[in-house]
Amino acid sequence: MRAVVIHAFGGPEVLEIVDVPVPVVRERQVRVRVEAATVNPVDLATRSGALTEAGLLPARDVIGIGWDVAGTADAVGPGVTGVVPGERVIGLSDRLDVPLGAQAEYVVLDADAVTRAPSGRSPVEAATLPLNGLTAVQALDRLELAAGRTLLITGAAGAVGGFAVQLAAARGLRVVAVAGAEDEPLVRGLGAEWFVPRTARLGEAVRALVPGGVDGALDAAVTGAAALDAVRSGGVFAALVAGGAPLPLRGTQVFDHWIRADGARLADLVALVEAGSLTLRVAEALPLDQVAAAHHRLAKGGLRGRLVLVP
Repeated sequence: MRAVVIHAFGGPEVLEIVDVPVPVVRERQVRVRVEAATVNPVDLATRSGALTEAGLLPARDVIGIGWDVAGTADAVGPGVTGVVPGERVIGLSDRLDVPLGAQAEYVVLDADAVTRAPSGRSPVEAATLPLNGLTAVQALDRLELAAGRTLLITGAAGAVGGFAVQLAAARGLRVVAVAGAEDEPLVRGLGAEWFVPRTARLGEAVRALVPGGVDGALDAAVTGAAALDAVRSGGVFAALVAGGAPLPLRGTQVFDHWIRADGARLADLVALVEAGSLTLRVAEALPLDQVAAAHHRLAKGGLRGRLVLVP
């Protein structure tokens, strides 16, 4: 089978498509025949060596690329229940130190990282849900804000931010969305009550809308101290990139949020997609052999939706 790997760190030119044996499925694992795999910022950080420099990924001779996957369960190992061969599924590979990732023709995942794919959605659409959807919902769970509270979401037009706006609004939170000025209609349509352009001084702009500051912030755009200044004293702050959390000034509870694979929670998100409460956004689908082009395009920024590779 074909798979995307790297043998050295660098730019998109280090990405290789290699022929490797189909991975063996073991106890409590599911092998997925990949029909779509999303390209995410973590893939760029893996490829460039940034994760290794941060001490998150040991240097290896071969490193696989890709987290999100949508496809068909090809085989299941002993002890697997709830997934049968031939079933359409989505899942997440949340380990960094692996020789094969989701950007391949087949991938093996732990069974508890997999759930059924949303009905009525293509594999390309479905592949955009696991990493970004779970990042948003798990961060909101940790923020523990009750209905009626106020939440600042930076990067609100992006993949994680867009999910976060919809999920927060569905919980009854009053959302202040930060994005480019051209994205105001988009984020308001996702459920934001207030809008602040990303060029504004966040503390001043947000406090003009919410006197005293918001109760919490989900900093998808990694603005750090600028977003923290918009949070009331004693509020809560979730940073979505390792090392992105600012100092906990004014008694703010600040944490770096680390995603984990969770098939049960992913199933909850699938139900919201099927109910029309959560929007899947695709920027473009590309063949697997254009993975380098996908990395170039993602690095430029400005995408609304994810790039998806099709083996």
